[in-house]
Amino acid sequence: MSPIRSIAAIAHADFLERTRRYSFLLALLFAVFLGYATATGKVFLNFDEYRGVYTSGWIGTLVAMVITCFLTLAGFYIVKNSIERDRSTGVGQILAATPLSKTAYAFGKFFSNFAVLSCMVGVLAVAALIMKLWSSEDPRINLWALLSPFLLLALPAVALTSVCALCFEVLPLLRGGLGNVAWFFVWSFGLSAPLLSGRRWLDPVGIMTVADSLGAEATHYVPNYHGGMSFQINIGQRLHVVQDWHWAGIPWGMHSVLLRLMWFAISLVIVPLAALVFDRFDSATSARRRSRAENAISATAQQVSTARNLPHPTSHIRLTPLASTAHASAFGRIYLAELRLALQGLRWWWYAVAAGLLIGQFAAPLKASRGPLLAVAWLWPVMIWSAMGSRESRFGTRALLFSCARILPRQLLACFLAGVTVAALVGAGAAFRLLLAHSSSGLFAWLAGALFLPAAALALGIVSGTGKPFEALLTIAWYVGPMNHVPGFDFTGAANGGQTIPYTLVYLVLSTALLVAALLFRSRQLRSA
Repeated sequence: MSPIRSIAAIAHADFLERTRRYSFLLALLFAVFLGYATATGKVFLNFDEYRGVYTSGWIGTLVAMVITCFLTLAGFYIVKNSIERDRSTGVGQILAATPLSKTAYAFGKFFSNFAVLSCMVGVLAVAALIMKLWSSEDPRINLWALLSPFLLLALPAVALTSVCALCFEVLPLLRGGLGNVAWFFVWSFGLSAPLLSGRRWLDPVGIMTVADSLGAEATHYVPNYHGGMSFQINIGQRLHVVQDWHWAGIPWGMHSVLLRLMWFAISLVIVPLAALVFDRFDSATSARRRSRAENAISATAQQVSTARNLPHPTSHIRLTPLASTAHASAFGRIYLAELRLALQGLRWWWYAVAAGLLIGQFAAPLKASRGPLLAVAWLWPVMIWSAMGSRESRFGTRALLFSCARILPRQLLACFLAGVTVAALVGAGAAFRLLLAHSSSGLFAWLAGALFLPAAALALGIVSGTGKPFEALLTIAWYVGPMNHVPGFDFTGAANGGQTIPYTLVYLVLSTALLVAALLFRSRQLRSA
């Protein structure tokens, strides 16, 4: 089979497999919801509380920028599972035994990633056309001004996202949860780099392309305009529509088009570079792994050799009956086992950072202790929490775990309490400071956060079978809430002000609902096992 046919076959098969999943449907529905929110004025481009008339160029650019920002962040987590799925299901080992080259395999996965994200871009392009027909502000339709932002802004950006997901999967350090958390900071840097440097060639999303065109016209239509453009979510805010401002859309010159196509070309260049470091599903690539395997084989051989010299135990086997009180401390043992599992494999530097954050909470002023320090301390165990509920799926121990007696009330609660213990330990400094300050509302909010995070991790892990959704959602919520002091989204409670108690009650209700959902889904898994 030719390399082109191999690439097409891999991309086609992988695309079909992904689009048949519920996760793809949910992501597509959320993308449609974003389009609806944009059409109804919930998401808008803001120029000092002014905007222009909804022309074809304005609507197409607005929807394209919204979906680009969404897909470059959430789309990464949607497509970053293709190689890992082949690895876990054994398909990768079968492919490795064929003449298929690593470069062809990498290109197939890249085009599959790109096709999945491009489908969502296409759906939103159709939604933008419907939105334009629905809008009565400007009856004229300019298809190029409406659709060109999807072609030249969104598609190059999702191509770069697709190849980044591929690179994160082939690099062992970024293959797991660390890469899921790191992507959020890479994405944030990609958005802020062109704005901070003022260089358009550092703009993978195309924000500066839009800002330069709209900003130049805003100086003529917006009173006292001093620059600046922002995307905002409308929460009871009304924008002033400048009736004379009919923006024709982005003036695509040759330089602008080549600059956007450059990002697609960069993506294509990165694919073979990623193939160079791809291990081709070889699980024993390092000398350390080989030596460990050899030592294990020799130890097993010695045990077999020793066993051959032992007398054959035929009539000397006696079974000891279980004590009637053996189940008395079962829950305590399960809880300690879950806690040991959660903390197993952590290196000394993890504990050093956690201890430093804990000391900082004790020593810093109360505002910093319960605010940014507690927020970072509760982000630090993200890998511990993300394994809750998904560990048995990841390591293939579901059959063994589900065969245990009373597993539903014991193990589920023990796993949740182990996660709460981790939250309490890393955030104990802030709780102690709130206790000394006699801040009952702050302590109540701290307790709600310590319960909410493990509950969310457990529920998402059981439902999805992986820790990736929780890792992505916690990182985003951490940035939006505690780091930007957005009331309601701050799970530490520091930014809630006078609404601390109502928001705390909301978090407690959410925690209860998540635990009930985890219980129901785990019960369903037990019945179908």
